[in-house]
Amino acid sequence: MALPAPLPPLYAITDLGAAHGQSHAELVARLAAAGARLIQVREKSLPDGSLLPDVIASVKTARSAGALLIVNDRVDLALIAGAHGVHLGEQDLPAEVARGLLGENAIIGVSTHSPAGALAAAGAPVDYIALGPIYATLTKASERPPLGPEALAWVRSRTSIPLVAIGGITLEKVAEVRKAGADSIALISDLYSGGDFEGRLGQYLQALSKA
Repeated sequence: MALPAPLPPLYAITDLGAAHGQSHAELVARLAAAGARLIQVREKSLPDGSLLPDVIASVKTARSAGALLIVNDRVDLALIAGAHGVHLGEQDLPAEVARGLLGENAIIGVSTHSPAGALAAAGAPVDYIALGPIYATLTKASERPPLGPEALAWVRSRTSIPLVAIGGITLEKVAEVRKAGADSIALISDLYSGGDFEGRLGQYLQALSKA
């Protein structure tokens, strides 16, 4: 498995809704230039044929910048584009199948939404587990209640697999989630909300260096 140790503390996720006409590859270039070393291309609406060239360009851009590029959901595109790995949701391919397709050197992460689910995922061939929402979030419509940092601490005490905290995280909450056991924090909403996401990313990297 190709996950670096330690896991980069900041996990930046692309959002075309905040990109003002830019492609995922252009966002990846800007995120990497600002210091992100773990980036996920997240795209829920474009068909595979339309998204593939952008993913290929994103992988090339990330590699040239020394960053890891993860593709959300779409194992086939990750394989074709030569991405570093894939992030799987609850309705995606099982981790065992993705591992068989992508090989032992691929990074495979999985989303979980409860402490029990996270602990169950620890038994699968995954490199990291994302747990959330930790706090209330408006990124996507969801009826899931926020789990709180206590859920992170509970999972951390029961597994050594790298944990990614996601959902409603802000600068003010960085220290709290890191103290609870998060190896990395995933950012979407708060990263792009102010317009200057490179500056915001820099603020997060500074906060994480002290947490």
